[in-house]
Amino acid sequence: MIKCRCLAIAFFVALIAVSCSQDNSRLNFEKQGREVPSFNDDSAYHFVERQIAFGPRNPGSEGHQKAKQYFLEKLRSYAGQQSVYPQEFTAEGYDGDTLALTNIIAAFNTQSSDRIMLCAHWDTRPRADKASENIDKPILGADDGGSGVAILLELARLFEQHPPPIGVDIVLFDGEDYGKEDDLSKYFLGSRHWSNNPPVKGYSPRFGILLDMVGGQDAQFPKEGNSMLFAPALVNELWTIADEKGYNNLFPDEEGRTISDDHVIINKVLGIPTIDIIRHNLTQSGSQFAPYWHTHRDNMAIISKETLGGVGNVMAELIYNRINHSN
Repeated sequence: MIKCRCLAIAFFVALIAVSCSQDNSRLNFEKQGREVPSFNDDSAYHFVERQIAFGPRNPGSEGHQKAKQYFLEKLRSYAGQQSVYPQEFTAEGYDGDTLALTNIIAAFNTQSSDRIMLCAHWDTRPRADKASENIDKPILGADDGGSGVAILLELARLFEQHPPPIGVDIVLFDGEDYGKEDDLSKYFLGSRHWSNNPPVKGYSPRFGILLDMVGGQDAQFPKEGNSMLFAPALVNELWTIADEKGYNNLFPDEEGRTISDDHVIINKVLGIPTIDIIRHNLTQSGSQFAPYWHTHRDNMAIISKETLGGVGNVMAELIYNRINHSN
């Protein structure tokens, strides 16, 4: 175990040492004329199914442990054994509980000094706050947790088959959805730990993209308010790509609400310009999120291949064909 951890740390030292001189001028985008591999929505849907098969993935559950091992094995099969690093840590839970948590980091195109970060949370909610019954039981989290991870796993599969022209780091955060309503101090546990304890100090990719609730039927992704504050050029480029590809029904060209999520932690602690693609309502009336949010209806029945494919294809176009890069 000690030897494996040392190898992982040595890898990230080499990787991160060459990615420390970043500035906002690198958030410029234009078509590069490169071929873009097709994102497979059937495969992404399958990755959601695999997660749901483990049951709820809330910290301390059997599903949580099984999912962790699955993600590590799957990402190692795509990125290589020494390019995947589990960042294990503990956090204080409610009622004196100690939570055993793990962020999972995978690096692709490690020869490139020019890097970006993609992230999602892989845990699911330990309670169904918005449900009408079984409120204290954990949810399956097909969309809230499962969909973002599924898109990143499918992108990882593409990266193995078609190496990206820029370095890409995938980070799966644990403990994002643990907190109780109106208690933000116990949300975002994984991104808090990762941001305050980066695997190596000085990690500074060009930008980050957070995916959260990106697979539901009838989804819309307005331009989230904090994202427009942190990295408007990146937001506008993604929404332009979506419009060009006919996904403007998913990505309406309207500014949405301001949402607290992992990207806020990353921006504030590390200063990495990070945006959030997240399903939420444009209007200020009614619920902020989907009707199945934080209920037991967040299951496979509400997952849409079309939504997964739309988000995935927009991401693939950005990564493979819109970024000016250098080594």
